[in-house]
Amino acid sequence: KELKKLAREGYWAASRALRAQVYHQLIQQVACRLVTPDALVYRDVASRLFGMPSVSSHPLPEFLEGCSMPTYCLNLEGVTALKKILICVGNLFPDITYSPILPSLVALLLHYSEDEAQCFENISRLIASNAPHTSYIDQSFLAHQASCMTFGDLANKHCPAAHKLIASTSENVFEVYSEWLSWLFHDLPFNYAIRVFDVYLLEGQKVLYRIALALLKQYRLSTTSAELEGTDIKADLQAFVQNIAEHVTVDKLLERAFGIRLFSRKEIWLLQMANRKALMERGITMVQSSNGRPPSCRQSFHLAVDMQNFSSSIVTAQEMRVVWSWIPERFSLFPPLLLFSTSEDGCSLQRFYTCCEGYEPTVLLIKTTEGEVCGAFLSSDWSERKKNGATSGFFGTGECFVFTVHPETERYEWVFIKKPELAKAVPRSRQRSPSPSPASLLGSSPDSHSTSSSRLTVPTPQRKGRLSPFLAIRHFLLPSKTASMFMSGSREGIIIGGGGGQALSLDANLLWGRTEHCETFDNPPLCQENFKVQLLEVWGFQ
Repeated sequence: KELKKLAREGYWAASRALRAQVYHQLIQQVACRLVTPDALVYRDVASRLFGMPSVSSHPLPEFLEGCSMPTYCLNLEGVTALKKILICVGNLFPDITYSPILPSLVALLLHYSEDEAQCFENISRLIASNAPHTSYIDQSFLAHQASCMTFGDLANKHCPAAHKLIASTSENVFEVYSEWLSWLFHDLPFNYAIRVFDVYLLEGQKVLYRIALALLKQYRLSTTSAELEGTDIKADLQAFVQNIAEHVTVDKLLERAFGIRLFSRKEIWLLQMANRKALMERGITMVQSSNGRPPSCRQSFHLAVDMQNFSSSIVTAQEMRVVWSWIPERFSLFPPLLLFSTSEDGCSLQRFYTCCEGYEPTVLLIKTTEGEVCGAFLSSDWSERKKNGATSGFFGTGECFVFTVHPETERYEWVFIKKPELAKAVPRSRQRSPSPSPASLLGSSPDSHSTSSSRLTVPTPQRKGRLSPFLAIRHFLLPSKTASMFMSGSREGIIIGGGGGQALSLDANLLWGRTEHCETFDNPPLCQENFKVQLLEVWGFQ
């Protein structure tokens, strides 16, 4: 705790010698694989590879193709040393296939190393770290993409205003978020980047998420939608980070970063695993394509809502893209698939169930006769309703949310996402899981200022095609049943959201509906309280 406090407050920023000593000692304590190359190995390999000091005849490792190489304050000799270390890393770690932040980390470390050999030994320990649920450096395209998706999920939850702004002005939200590590270790000026490095060495990758989220929040504070009209938001964000000193000091930035209540390290790791599984289902593997370049994964498939071919009678492709941007990353990888439409399938609740069963999750869209548009993201298969027998009980998870599209675009999430202190974790001994698969508990971080012990859940998938449902109710001691009334279906109709009212309810003919404030989502009425349905659509994931 004392070390964390010193790192966060920049205690060793004043002395280069102190920082160099701290770095070396911290890295020597990192748990890593038994056979990890050290300074002696480096001297041996470097003399064998280079002989003479010149490195110009040696190409950089393939995994760095297309990656930028910030040199910060290194002189020519330092830049040569940086290249030599990277060539030796490529030689001794053949499993690394993609690692865009590695050059920056080596460059920063080199400023505070006795010599190349010590720098190599220390970066090798970070690469070979095997501490549980901790990763310092992504080493494959798959791992890198999963980290980018995880940042997207966290931005969606923790920076809703910035997320909404980016989703409404950018064609590809993920492309913007996939630069998150570059903001920290390419765009930030040296005196900011090195302070990030201080806390990163102590606290691992989780701290990078925090600081990138704080940058995103700061960007939102400094920009308006009008200013962004027609601009390249990716380039604008990059320029903002490069000029961060005009907006916030490094101390204030770190203070804001550590004020964000994040999931624990283990839970973020499990979220990354879920995202990795989704990527693998989309055919993204550990290895790069044959020409050594990473596949242009997201450019081709992350734009799941295809502007040209998307067709809905209720929302435009742009509106659907905003809705899609709210959906957890592991689902939004997949393009929308129309499962049910009252204009095609008629106003039959039974037909609704038949068309939607077997799909999880789904998006419900409603257009009223007054022209208002609202809906819900429903995390569970409608067939779950049958498990309650004759009674129409509630089911679903805390990832469900309701939203409006027209006249206003707004999302209302489960109340405990905004107020986790209202729920308590179920003690581990009392948790009942339907399968022996490991589960994580998502909640406030141990280093959060709050004393909340809330926890949210991440079971691993029970069957193929099921991408890790989060926020399952069985892991909560909720203050009341009304806090978890997500979705319910019977012959009489469907209900979404409960407690003190229903966020959405529809009759058996899917013709008449009602919307009210409810405790589950703490939402206002989503449209006129009593409404007539003009059109209803349900979308699944292809």
